[in-house]
Amino acid sequence: MKVAILCYVVLTIFQLITLPVEFDASARAKKELVSLGILGNEEMVGVNKVLNAAALTYVAAFVSSLSYLLYLLSMFGGRND
Repeated sequence: MKVAILCYVVLTIFQLITLPVEFDASARAKKELVSLGILGNEEMVGVNKVLNAAALTYVAAFVSSLSYLLYLLSMFGGRND
C-alpha cells in the first residue's frame, strides 16, 4: 500500500508540474499559427476550442490522480496495523 501511495504522490506532483507547461504550449501554438499565416483570425475560434479542450485533459488527469491518491491515503489511514 505504501508503494502505491508513493507512486501516486510522484504521479500527482508530475501532473501538477505539467499543467502550466501544457497551458503555455497551447498559448504559444495559437500565436504561432496566426503569426506564420497558417490560420486566419476567423479560424481561431475553432482552434481555441480544440486546444483548450486538449489542455483540459491534463486538468482532468491531475484531478483523477489527486482523487485516487486521497482515496489511497484514506484507506491506508483507516488501517490499524
